[in-house]
Amino acid sequence: MYGFFYDDDKIYLILEWAPKGEVFTDLRANISYPEPKAAHIVAQVIDAFSYMHSKNVIHRDLKPENLLDCGGVIKLADFGWSVHTPSNKRNTVCGTPDYLPPEMISTSHKVNYDYRVDIWCLGILTYEFVVG
Repeated sequence: MYGFFYDDDKIYLILEWAPKGEVFTDLRANISYPEPKAAHIVAQVIDAFSYMHSKNVIHRDLKPENLLDCGGVIKLADFGWSVHTPSNKRNTVCGTPDYLPPEMISTSHKVNYDYRVDIWCLGILTYEFVVG
């Protein structure tokens, strides 16, 4: 984020331009990716998660729509469900249903979860990239 401004109704964020848009658009057009391309994207997401998790931030909504392609450099976007949690324990159900990990949707009782929910989403995303 480069900056922000606001008016009486909205807050505006000034972000880096992503000329190739969402990864979702490209994935939808190609159905799946060759393994080297999938690995390249996944490695960048791992780097982003490593940094975020070191700062006690859990994203909780990884999906192709929330990855922006800035000319081959992937940027993680949409932090609407993210949370800063120094205790690293949450129990809120949130995110995109197709990517929700088992501990988040446990019906028997409330289960605390941590940053590893992002790792689950990354596994789903990787499968989607390679298999379609």
